[in-house]
Amino acid sequence: MTSEETMPVLIYDGDCAFCSSSVRFIQKRIRRHPRCEPWQWLDLDLCFARYGVTRDDCEKSVQFVDIDGTVYAAERGVARVLLFGGKGWAVLGRVLLVPGVRHLAGIVYRWVANNRHRMPGGTPQCSMSSEQRAGSSKGST
Repeated sequence: MTSEETMPVLIYDGDCAFCSSSVRFIQKRIRRHPRCEPWQWLDLDLCFARYGVTRDDCEKSVQFVDIDGTVYAAERGVARVLLFGGKGWAVLGRVLLVPGVRHLAGIVYRWVANNRHRMPGGTPQCSMSSEQRAGSSKGST
């Protein structure tokens, strides 16, 4: 078993500047963090076959794939990153999973996801689907 197979993976939108900035924050501030991969670099057919993760899932929210193959999306994925981080981060991750807090975290996650193009580090591309991005890049040449 390779070290990559013993690490959970956080799958995120690598075309979104806000998402990429968030991942850099995780990598810089959380000493023990999962492997972070933009979904655009992954073989999504293989991801679907192994974990049931689709392109549509990846476009809608982050996907945390645990070592055992369990997938946690959106705010639950963020909570799992924090739990994996250990120490103080794990406390915050546990808080995010408390039923009332989890509901609120879901509302906040969806609001941020829907407005990520307006967030610090975000760009107009963050609000586009991959099909829209592909179409806009073809039209700009």
